Amino acid sequence: MKDQQHDDDDDVHCMERLRQGDELALNDLMRRWKEPLVTFCLRYTGNVTDACEIAQETFVKVHGSRHRYQPSAAFSTWLFSIAANLCRMRARWRTRHPEVLEADREQVTERVADRIDPSDPSLESDRRTLASDLDSAIQKLPHDLRVAFVLFEIQGQSYREIGQILKCTEKAVERRLAKARERLRSMLEPK
Repeated sequence: MKDQQHDDDDDVHCMERLRQGDELALNDLMRRWKEPLVTFCLRYTGNVTDACEIAQETFVKVHGSRHRYQPSAAFSTWLFSIAANLCRMRARWRTRHPEVLEADREQVTERVADRIDPSDPSLESDRRTLASDLDSAIQKLPHDLRVAFVLFEIQGQSYREIGQILKCTEKAVERRLAKARERLRSMLEPK
């Protein structure tokens, strides 16, 4: 817990430096948070390009909001709140532009097919299929369930942190996680 407090202090210090005009402070934040942010966005969107773009856009928003940032909660809470909102906006845009989504899906399928080694044992193929099915199922979850599930199961955030990001109680986070697991189970059981 002490290390997390130290990390939070480092993030707050970086934001203070950024507020005072030290642009290199954003590089420090990006170095620390880029990978977890891209991972979250990838699990949310299921699209590498979208995940990278959303992560980059998140840091642009952090920079643009540097003067309004208040360290009332952990920096990661604020950061993932921004990313979750951008993911939601991207998902809405995707539903209004399905032709773009289909083109992306075809590109990804071609790239994956090129990387599969025909000598892979069937177990590896089954594992990949299951992972792909899980990613697809996660994307079918409603926003609040998806964010809670990815933040808890993939990012390792606490109920309290997720509650701050989703602006709900820890008990609500617990219910959302249970509902997300139940829905994922029902989607994956037939497979």
